[in-house]
Amino acid sequence: MEHLDLAPIRRVSGTVRLPGSKSISNRILLLAALAEGTTRILDPLDSDDTRYMLDALRKLGVALSVSGDGKQVEVQGTGGRWPARSADLYLGNAGTAFRPLTAALAFAGGEYKLSGLPRMHERPIKDLVDALRRLGARIDYLGTQGYPPLAIHPPTPSVADDVARVSIRGDVSSQFVTALLMALPLRSQAAEVTIEGELISRPYVHITLNMMKRFGVTVMEEGANLFRIPAGACYVSPAEISVEGDASSASYFLTAGVISGLSGGGPVRVEGVGRDSIQGDVALVQALESMGASIEMGPHWISATANAEARRAGTLRPIDADLNHIPDAAMVLAVAALFADGPSTLRNIGSWRVKETDRIAAMATELRKLGAVATEGPDWLRVEPPAKLRDGAAIDTYEDHRIAMSFSLAALGGVTVRINDPGCVAKTFPDYFPVFGSISV
Repeated sequence: MEHLDLAPIRRVSGTVRLPGSKSISNRILLLAALAEGTTRILDPLDSDDTRYMLDALRKLGVALSVSGDGKQVEVQGTGGRWPARSADLYLGNAGTAFRPLTAALAFAGGEYKLSGLPRMHERPIKDLVDALRRLGARIDYLGTQGYPPLAIHPPTPSVADDVARVSIRGDVSSQFVTALLMALPLRSQAAEVTIEGELISRPYVHITLNMMKRFGVTVMEEGANLFRIPAGACYVSPAEISVEGDASSASYFLTAGVISGLSGGGPVRVEGVGRDSIQGDVALVQALESMGASIEMGPHWISATANAEARRAGTLRPIDADLNHIPDAAMVLAVAALFADGPSTLRNIGSWRVKETDRIAAMATELRKLGAVATEGPDWLRVEPPAKLRDGAAIDTYEDHRIAMSFSLAALGGVTVRINDPGCVAKTFPDYFPVFGSISV
C-alpha cells in the first residue's frame, strides 16, 4: 500500500486558495444538464466525484466541454429530457452524484443501471427509493435490498393529482432530500415534500434550495418539515455561475492554523469562502472559537490562529457539542481534541456511520493509535487526549479522504505520522498534501 510519511511540523502559516465546493459543483452540473439553455460553470471542483458526475452526464447524452485547465465547464441543457434512453452509470463512491441521479432518472422513461465501488453498495438508499416508488417510480435492487446497485425502469403510469405529495425520512442522509427536491420539478406539477423526524445536515439542503433558485425554481420552506414546489416549475440556465471554494476543505487549514497558534505559529488564511458563503460548514469557526481560536472573516476569506488565552495555556479547551449541522467539517475536531486539556465529546454525528466508511468507528480506531482514549456510541465520539502523542503512528484511511486530511494535522503535535493510501484525497482535493506542505515548516 502506498503511504506518505509526514515529519513533525513546527508551525503552519500562510494563505490557501481553496478548490471548488464538491457539494455545489455536482449540484450545478446536474441542474445545468436538466435546464433549458447553456450554462458556463466557473471554478468547479476537479476531483474524482465531479469526474464521475461528468462521465455520467456524457453517457446520458448531455453535450458538455471542459476547458484545458479545468476552470470552466460548459453544459448544454436538455430541458429535463435525457437524450439517452438507456445507460449503465458507474459512480464510484460519489454520493453527491449517485443519489441525485437516481431521482433525476426515476421518471425519465428509460432503462438505467447505477453502480459504484463496494462501499457505495454498503451505503443505504432505501428511503429515497421508497419515496420515489410512492410517486410511481420502478426501481429494482440488483444486490442487497435497500442498497445499490440499482436498475431504473420507465415509471408506472399514474393519474396526475394537482399536487404530488410524498414524505421521506430526514435522519439518514440529507442527500435523499436533496435528490427528491431536485427531481420533482421534472414532473411538471406542484409538489409537497414532508420530512419525517429530524432533518440532519440541514445546511446542505439549503445549498440545494439556493442552487435550484439560481436555476429558476423557488422552493418554499414551511416550518421545519415541509417543502413546497410550485406547479409549472422548470429549470432555466442562469447562463453563467461560479462555484464557491469548498468550506469542508477549509476546515483542515483553519484548524491547523489554530493548533499551530498554540506554539506561536499561524495564522492560516483560506480564500474562496467566507462570511457570504452559502455553505453551512463555515459554522466550524464557531466550534473552533469555543476551543480557543481567534477568527477573522471577510466576504470570501477566513483567517484562523489561537487566541491569546490559548497561546498562554499552550492547549485548546475541550469541546462538547452537537455537530449535526456540520458533519463533514466536524471530523477535524476529533483530531483538534488531541490538543485540548481535557476530554471532548462530538455529538449527534450518527450520519458518520453511513459515509465513505463508518467514520465514528474509523476515527476512534485511528485516534487510539496516537495514544488517545477514544470511546464511541451510536451517534457520538468521546476523545480523551494523551499527555503526549505517540510517535510514528500509521494511520489507515479506509479509502476516506476526510480521514486522511484530518489526521495530517497530528504532525503538528511534534510527531511523525504515516498516512496510508494518501491518494484517497483525490475524491475532493487531489492536491491536498502539496498545498498543506506549502504552508508548513
